[in-house]
Amino acid sequence: MDKDHVAFYYHTPPIVMERGERIYLWDIDGNRYYDMLGGFASVSQGHSHPKIAEAMYAQAKTLTMSSRSILNTMLPSVSKFVCEFTGYDQFSAASSGVEACEAACKLTRKWGYTVKGIPEDQADIIMANGCFWGRSISASGNCSDPVRGKFMGPHTPGFPLVPFNDIDALEQAL
Repeated sequence: MDKDHVAFYYHTPPIVMERGERIYLWDIDGNRYYDMLGGFASVSQGHSHPKIAEAMYAQAKTLTMSSRSILNTMLPSVSKFVCEFTGYDQFSAASSGVEACEAACKLTRKWGYTVKGIPEDQADIIMANGCFWGRSISASGNCSDPVRGKFMGPHTPGFPLVPFNDIDALEQAL
């Protein structure tokens, strides 16, 4: 069913996970594995931790999610905590990795224009071959994986690629 109904992302091993607990995953045959991926860091706290599950359930009974177009009681206190912890003035919550990466691109370009004086619409962000920063239209078209950006052009300009770990290529691009 996966091959028939789930959009292809990348090749996966023929193992089907059924459940997880802390650092472990179990497949449908009962085999136990260490979760060394952690959902690519989205579940780095592990699976089904009782305290985290309890906190999630308690919050879900109160308010599951609210749009940024409506104020809520939790985001300001969480943002204050993050700002005090990191020393930054403001915090922007993101609901996905690609959203966070694209926010970083926007902040980088804004910094380039307002601080470095780059002429408007001329800021490039150099990316390394082999990078993965999401599946948005910008991320899919600005990577070295020809399959991810195929049939999705024209691609967002301003993201030149250089070989990973190649200082000479980076200097040339700069």
